[in-house]
Amino acid sequence: MRWLVGWSCTASGAGSGGGAPAVHPVGAQLLWEEPDPLWAVGDWRPDEVRVVHADGGPSRNSSFVTRLAVLGRCGADDDQLRAGLLAARGGALRHLTAWPGSYTAVAQIGRRITVAGDLAGARPVFHTAWAGGTAYATAALPLADLVEAQLDVGYLAAFLACPDSPEALGDGTPYAGVRRVPPGHALIVRDGARDVVGYEPTASLAVAAPEADAQQAVEGVREALVEAVRTRFAAPRHAPDLATGFPGGRDPGPVPGMGPAFRRAARGVPAPGIGADLSGGSASATLALLAAGLPGLPGTPPGHGAGAGERLLVVTFNDLVAGGGRARESELERARALAADPRLHHVVVAAAEEALPYADLMSGPLTDEPGPSLVTAERHRRRLAAGSADHLTGHGARQVLDAHPARLADLLMGRRRRHLVRPVTALARAAGPAAHSAVVPFTVYRAARRLARTSCREGLEEVAARLLSSGAAAAGGAPGGAVDASLAALTWCRPGPAARWLTGEALAEVSVRLQAAAVRPSGPPRRPGEQRAAAALGRYAADHRVLEQAAEIRGQRLHAPFLDNQVVRACRALPEALRVQPGARAAVLRAVLSGSGIRDLPPGWGATSHAAHAAAVRAGLRAYAAPLGQLFDAPLLADAGLVESAVVRGALQAAAEGADLPLDGLAEIVSVEVWLRRLLARRGTCWTGAGAPRQRAVAGGVVRRSL
Repeated sequence: MRWLVGWSCTASGAGSGGGAPAVHPVGAQLLWEEPDPLWAVGDWRPDEVRVVHADGGPSRNSSFVTRLAVLGRCGADDDQLRAGLLAARGGALRHLTAWPGSYTAVAQIGRRITVAGDLAGARPVFHTAWAGGTAYATAALPLADLVEAQLDVGYLAAFLACPDSPEALGDGTPYAGVRRVPPGHALIVRDGARDVVGYEPTASLAVAAPEADAQQAVEGVREALVEAVRTRFAAPRHAPDLATGFPGGRDPGPVPGMGPAFRRAARGVPAPGIGADLSGGSASATLALLAAGLPGLPGTPPGHGAGAGERLLVVTFNDLVAGGGRARESELERARALAADPRLHHVVVAAAEEALPYADLMSGPLTDEPGPSLVTAERHRRRLAAGSADHLTGHGARQVLDAHPARLADLLMGRRRRHLVRPVTALARAAGPAAHSAVVPFTVYRAARRLARTSCREGLEEVAARLLSSGAAAAGGAPGGAVDASLAALTWCRPGPAARWLTGEALAEVSVRLQAAAVRPSGPPRRPGEQRAAAALGRYAADHRVLEQAAEIRGQRLHAPFLDNQVVRACRALPEALRVQPGARAAVLRAVLSGSGIRDLPPGWGATSHAAHAAAVRAGLRAYAAPLGQLFDAPLLADAGLVESAVVRGALQAAAEGADLPLDGLAEIVSVEVWLRRLLARRGTCWTGAGAPRQRAVAGGVVRRSL
């Protein structure tokens, strides 16, 4: 795991001359020194760590220093970074987030430090009070170790009960006292005091923002995706004196866990080069074809730049155990048709039972936080092992391109009722022949109108009351078809699929959280569709980060361009009327490829693969029913008062036998239990030195408490 950590203390407290504890992270590289130090921890590549100064060189006086650290893949050159730093000095923080790529930016201007998070939440920022000031990091666990934090059981209850609702989760983390900076916000620390501010403008609820032209918006998505792909594989865009990425342009020599020396010594790293997923999905295929066709990248003729002449390695996952019927065969056929391009080198990964969901749960690494991806991590690790050192994925495309059902209410609020006709008609057809009457369209329209007339406060209070009702045990509801799912999503807040298995005490705790959030000022009001779509993107990005850590292969970088700031902004500019149309995502991506000169796509391109995924999950539950049952013989979640072990064991057994239960909810409960066991089994902390904490975070274990 790679992370960034630093702190700022009060001028009279634990600064450089005020007795700061002698502590530093294990295996770290110091980017700049005290009184406000900053470290990079993990196997960062040299071109992923860059430091620039406003005047072109470091300053010895911390009161006048103006510098910027950028960690990750950033498409800006040094002059652009300095221009952004000067803009941030004047308060324009958005400039630090406007470059292509995926990165974290830390600006220091005197004693003021600004750490900008991203729009999706895939590169989060955390902070906590420490030593009379504030410590911050891009990972929560190191901060929890630093302050010897205990487990926040209330947060875990909210995570399971309402994972799609930032109102229930707040700015918390699984560790008590460690806070999260929301997506689209920046952390500002000055002399130890901290503040969290938003850098992204929000439209007023009373005045609808004018929609961009659809064709112009799609072209903006194409340009953003092309630049995002180019940024991943282009040569570093910084001056030779800063090529190492370290302060002063000097490489301090070999550092454990960093740079090419470590990668050469590592074993089992993927083949060098550029690769991509080619599962047949429209998003991953779009990125693969864009990467293969960009000048200077794999797939281009020799003599056209770095990487030219090299074929792009594309990987297709062929599940031989889970089946999937005709949907799986069609997916493979589309992948083979796309891979016939001479610029691509196609590899099919044949998966056995060991690659099913729920395989090898207890042997994986400890992630910063829990997430449903833990149950599929081994499956993804086997696929990624066949890829290249830099591997493109289409993760996040559905969340940034598709319309959340709540956007139907936004259309009503904007007096654009006619745009509801096609999506509502498509839902009626998806419900089957018996639903072709006016019942389904009227039901959906009525739910959208009700949401449009309901305030956020009323919606939160309604769900809080629902969690306390006599039917709270079934708060998560049962899985249904497309119509049921859309109706359930036409709310300001809703219980998640795992809520049905939580105890009444846990649901009561979450209800209290929602009631408090309902009366808490939350800034300018937003439209329900816009707010729920942002929440869904944040939840997915957080789980994608868990996947990156759980399926990590040393020496490999997993790239998700759809989660980049530049791409998220371009996708948000798409008109709502275009988003809600059936097949909008495939249509937008087809237009993106067409604008790049790629028009020959196989029949069925853009089809969904939900059936194959559900079949794999069912097969995994059947294959690993016994170890899953043992996992919940004495679960830590029961010790914390969140579930009853017998109830969860019965649900897992019923799902393995084919019962109609929400599989996503079971994955969430299993993943949190697995994460808790890995957390308590760890040894050592992330810190060393004379002032290092005496015990790791959550060292006392999980103790049942009264919620």
